[in-house]
Amino acid sequence: MKILAHSKFDAIPVICAIAHAGYLAALFLLFPHTPLWIMLILGLIYSVSISWNINGISHNFIHNPYFRWKPLNYAFSWLLSVTMGFSQQFYDLVHHKHHQGNSDRPAENGDTVDPISIYRHGHDDEPENPWSYVFLSFFRDDPKQIFSEIKRRKPFNAYFGVIEIASWLSVMVIVGILNWKFILFYAPFYYFGHCLSYLNGYYRHYGGNPDEPIAWGVSSYGRLYNAIWFNNGYHAEHHYKPKVHWTKMHRLHEQIREEQIKAGVHVIAPPHALGFLDSNQPKRTERPETQQVPL
Repeated sequence: MKILAHSKFDAIPVICAIAHAGYLAALFLLFPHTPLWIMLILGLIYSVSISWNINGISHNFIHNPYFRWKPLNYAFSWLLSVTMGFSQQFYDLVHHKHHQGNSDRPAENGDTVDPISIYRHGHDDEPENPWSYVFLSFFRDDPKQIFSEIKRRKPFNAYFGVIEIASWLSVMVIVGILNWKFILFYAPFYYFGHCLSYLNGYYRHYGGNPDEPIAWGVSSYGRLYNAIWFNNGYHAEHHYKPKVHWTKMHRLHEQIREEQIKAGVHVIAPPHALGFLDSNQPKRTERPETQQVPL
């Protein structure tokens, strides 16, 4: 019986997601017996792993669910939610709206289609300052609104999203009863992990062109980065063809390379989360479409 829906290589992110959940459980078990300085390092690794999961495993799962059998996809969605402290179902809606707007600039009504657009809280059609985007975006989601939108389309998914959040909160309550000090340790690394995810998202679009479909996203082609992050670096390609499986992103890049060059697709050398280190980033007063970097 075939379990995976699209590719045998989807077993890799599935195993990694299970390992990620195991890592979180290990943090709790190690906490009472491990020196603080080691726990701080392990906590920072957990923060990075949240961004790694959201932008790699969880993200690819949205576009191409890993399993043929729907109950397995819901079970996997639940596992991701409890591991990272959010609702995968809610993330699914937000991310699909992100692809509808593609980090668009505000319209005449002052709002964007994309709820996480880097332009949404900016001024004068400029991207928002990265500091506020990274550290405030976590608080900007409206769970009630997200729930209502999902409920109109897929009521079961909306309530399953509530179950995901309730499950995570229940785990936190149980953990807090067993060792309240662990919650104090966990909370800042949990928050920082989601901030790192927004940092990654910021530079996946900073320098992109909201008015040119093939250049909506910003790409980074480092081999190690893409191997570890499940081809998260091919972001211009992904926004151009969102349903292409993560294992086929390099092939897509080769197919549209010339079109990308003509459109001035923005490419950075470091991984997206380190995009601020790239020497070719446009200045904040400069229109993204004026920046053309060879692919």
